[in-house]
Amino acid sequence: MILECVSPTTICSCLCLKFMSETSSDIFDWSEVWYPVHFVQDIDQTKPTRFVLLEQPLVIWWQEKTQQWIVFSDRCPHRLAPLSEGRITEDGCLECPYHGWAFTETGSCDRIPFQAENGTAHTHPRATARTYPSQVAQGILFVYAGKPENATIQPLPIVSPLEENVEEWVMVDVFRDIPYDVTTLLENVLDTSHVSFTHHPRVGNRANAKDFLLEVSAVDKSGFTGFWEEGPRRGKLGSQKTTFVAPGLMWHDIAESPFGQVMTVVYATPITKGKCRTLVRLPFRFKSAIPRLAFKVTPRWYAHLNQMSILEDDQIFLHLQERAIANTDASYTKTCYLPTRSDQFVIAYRKWVETYGEPFPHQVFAPAETNRDVLLERYHSHTKNCRSCQTAWKRIQKLKKLVAIAILLLWIALPLGTIYQLSFWRIWAIAGVIPIMAGVCWKLHQLEHRFLEGEYPPTRNT
Repeated sequence: MILECVSPTTICSCLCLKFMSETSSDIFDWSEVWYPVHFVQDIDQTKPTRFVLLEQPLVIWWQEKTQQWIVFSDRCPHRLAPLSEGRITEDGCLECPYHGWAFTETGSCDRIPFQAENGTAHTHPRATARTYPSQVAQGILFVYAGKPENATIQPLPIVSPLEENVEEWVMVDVFRDIPYDVTTLLENVLDTSHVSFTHHPRVGNRANAKDFLLEVSAVDKSGFTGFWEEGPRRGKLGSQKTTFVAPGLMWHDIAESPFGQVMTVVYATPITKGKCRTLVRLPFRFKSAIPRLAFKVTPRWYAHLNQMSILEDDQIFLHLQERAIANTDASYTKTCYLPTRSDQFVIAYRKWVETYGEPFPHQVFAPAETNRDVLLERYHSHTKNCRSCQTAWKRIQKLKKLVAIAILLLWIALPLGTIYQLSFWRIWAIAGVIPIMAGVCWKLHQLEHRFLEGEYPPTRNT
């Protein structure tokens, strides 16, 4: 594809146009889309999992006999109780917690415990749970939000470069429910220039900030592509290609870095106005086997904790920023001043939103959340729904208790050692182990806390 260099002034002018001649086909239908909802490796197969997609509550559960992930509306047809609070039965049904109605993988009601012995109420169409089309691709569970009959004609938003040389890729995956809008998330991850300051010194460096040129293809309903010839870190990593696949997928691709191909993939799935789920995937195709091995042996939960910290670098100010913009009466381009060439991906994305629409166009943001602990909490936004982190968190809790018990026993052993006339050196050895064990216990406590709450202040300000 031939790319054209578009000036910020030109694109900003386009944003200000009123599209009076638009037809209904010009508006993007956010419901008729396959959305990623979870990395399958992180879903617990033993219990139902709740997720909200476009304000619709869903329940995800594993059907052992068919070896499939099933997605229902999270409402029992009986009294609309959430099925996600129920259980997966021994015979492979999803059971409602309220009155025990049980549903097969097709959504049909298998049994109603309180109906007469020969009753047929469970066969009535009104007893059927609503199902959503779902499928797994590239290790991600996708759900179709629109009319089921359209699911087969809409393509899955997969990352095409990952379909090549599959065995050579290693990936770091993490998901999180974010307290800002899906459009804010996409604008932010498309903004290549923010990394130097926002993520200093984790993955960026203020010293790398400079003027640079971004090239943008024509923006259309399917998205756009971009090119950064110099690339990040003042050209040290090589050129970067950017792809935006509407409405919620973006990736940056550095094909020829000194250590191999490096990508940043971000999915943005709308939950409600001002809240979305992000699935972040960092694929690497290393030239050397050593870093590939290092990535493979790193525990998944530990990688999640590190990526949480990066996501939190901009979590507070993006939440506040989007509400500040929404509270103005002016258009985006009049409210925000974007004069630099490095703003072009942001301008292109805002042009797309202005032209084709957003998922919740007639809704307003909830008031800004000023409680920092709420914005940085990790348990409900990730840990609770991540099998990897939930398992690690519980194991760390148990290990901390065992270490605390060991400290107590060693403390009791000190006077007993005197009574039973242990040697001086043995008593000192016991005494010396206690502070070491206490230090281990404290480190475990700190690690346990990282599953619950994020860091503040961010490292860029320390």
